Amino acid sequence: MANTATNVTAGKPKVEGAIYTALKSAGLTLPTDTDASLASGFECVGYISEDGVKRAKEISSESIKAWGGDTVMQTRTANDANFTFKMIEYLSAIVQKVVYGADNVSGTLAAGMTVKDKPSFKGEDRVWVMDQIMTGNVKCRIVIPDAVVTAVSEVAYKDNEAAGYEVTLGTIPDATGVTVYEYLKAPASL
Repeated sequence: MANTATNVTAGKPKVEGAIYTALKSAGLTLPTDTDASLASGFECVGYISEDGVKRAKEISSESIKAWGGDTVMQTRTANDANFTFKMIEYLSAIVQKVVYGADNVSGTLAAGMTVKDKPSFKGEDRVWVMDQIMTGNVKCRIVIPDAVVTAVSEVAYKDNEAAGYEVTLGTIPDATGVTVYEYLKAPASL
């Protein structure tokens, strides 16, 4: 097989929005391809920082040794997918809900919004859809059927940086054992 330069790609967000979420308990139908419209109820988290989205695949294993020290087996002890990105629409209610929980955010920005930071809040199971356009106008849709925010970075309030929340999503397998679905589709002209 020869090298194929057209298989090298980079991603950029769709202009109308790239990252959508909803509470898993809402029971929304998840898309199963790149073209399906999202179910009503998904909300866009808005602009993401220029660092984009980072996907990590964390695999760890343990060596099983025989008497005498020979390694005779490798067992996989973890196989996790995590996503990290910084939401910079700080004033958005959905961004606040992702970080603090839907029940801890009330009101609107126009009328007055209240955000409660409760130490007892353990995170919410959410579904996520990430739409992007790869090089050559290839559509890429990542669907995460269940994830919880497992980390939130510090927020800087300063005049030369957008306030925002960098979050890490820890994925949870669905009923079929899948944590992430990725759908790719080239434009019809390719």
